[in-house]
Amino acid sequence: MSQIETFEEMKLLPQILSNIQASGYTTPTPIQKATIPLVMQGRDVLGCAQTGTGKTAAFALPILQNLHRTQKNKQGIRCLVLTPTRELAQQIQDNFVSYGQNLRPRACVVFGGVNQNTQVNTLERGCDILTACPGRLWDLMQQGIVSLDHVEIFVLDEADRMLDMGFIRDVRKICEKLPERHQTLLFSATMPKEVEQLAMDLLHNPETVKVDPPSSPVKAIDQSLYRVDKANKKHLLAWLLKEEHVENALVFSRTKHGCDRIVRDLKREGIDSVAIHGDKTQNARVNALTRFKSGDCKVMIATDIAARGLDIEGLSHVINYDLPNEPEAYIHRIGRTGRAGHGGIAISFCCIDEVKQLGQVEKLIGFRIKEKQSPWPMEVFTPTVPQPRMPRGERPAKLDAKGNPAPEKKPQRPPVQETRVQRPQKASVPRPAAQSQGRQAPKNMPRVAIGKDGKMRAVQPEKSMPRPVARVNRRRGS
Repeated sequence: MSQIETFEEMKLLPQILSNIQASGYTTPTPIQKATIPLVMQGRDVLGCAQTGTGKTAAFALPILQNLHRTQKNKQGIRCLVLTPTRELAQQIQDNFVSYGQNLRPRACVVFGGVNQNTQVNTLERGCDILTACPGRLWDLMQQGIVSLDHVEIFVLDEADRMLDMGFIRDVRKICEKLPERHQTLLFSATMPKEVEQLAMDLLHNPETVKVDPPSSPVKAIDQSLYRVDKANKKHLLAWLLKEEHVENALVFSRTKHGCDRIVRDLKREGIDSVAIHGDKTQNARVNALTRFKSGDCKVMIATDIAARGLDIEGLSHVINYDLPNEPEAYIHRIGRTGRAGHGGIAISFCCIDEVKQLGQVEKLIGFRIKEKQSPWPMEVFTPTVPQPRMPRGERPAKLDAKGNPAPEKKPQRPPVQETRVQRPQKASVPRPAAQSQGRQAPKNMPRVAIGKDGKMRAVQPEKSMPRPVARVNRRRGS
């Protein structure tokens, strides 16, 4: 069998070929050359290729071809695509719409973080290809809005990320609702052995496609390294964005709070930037990504949520403000630039606390990253001693910019200990039983009255007491 070199040799529909040319693609990538014929034949596929090689088109093009040729009159979802993140789900939806113009299959997308009413209305109008995140899809299935009884093709994109992020339980529950006979496609940038073994449980006699080793970075990317202290990273970042000819830059931070802190630091330097991470609302994430892609803002700060699958056209620079804890994430980060064979620049910052992560990255890629000098060379060579994690009840409510517990606005006074003083008991005079117990005296006990002379006299009880006599002052001498 001769090697396929063009899209025309794959016998794609004229409408699809026209849409591919309109999207700016002329030659298929290696993953597309190996995968598209297998998917068109109805085979299960396990595809593994480095990021930026066109995995989305590798399954989107043949799916559109097969569904268009076998279009049915009955309503129902015929293809399901699961992705781990909202941004990737929307990107896949945009690719289906772009490649599927003038074709019968209709594509929809559902994900969490937004009101479901708009998505439900779109599904009710009819959907052939559904791209979804597991959480929102399972919610709609529980509500009886989505049914998977007619699914013919199931795609699990970014499979290793999906399984590693803890979505395996939701994925398995969704797979249980699929028909017994269906085609399954798994695509991922990396495929560790344990994840590959788990993925094989979902496939039936699959064809494995491995184009490039998952740990090989794109050769067209120029990689460099700056050794700098943690406190001077913000100065170095602002210096690079101002001095070098940076068309646009995607800056990666390890934490969500770090993203927001970098945005504030750049704002003090007069550099406009946007942040995207998991704590942002879906509308805020979409607006930030739209501003960055349109060129309205040339710097975007992100966590690793944006390192997988996002296709940012013409991205010139990727800056690792913090080195990732997992060396594989370095490949996904720098893969945002240099896509489809174009050039790109990847710059990494390394402080003394990240030397271990740097060694792991260089071991994975197989060579040492070339170092460059900056006005802020590394001066701290003593690693930070990790502080033991405090119990949840003893953790401070707020932290300062350096990560130390923030002082309380009003110092809490120590609680006053109450002390009870025991007074000496006085010798009590014995009282009559009737008075001590608060009861009335017996009826036969005589009443006692004290006269004007101070003597006590017994008073006999009477039925009615006489009215007191009003005293009248008598005039003396009359």
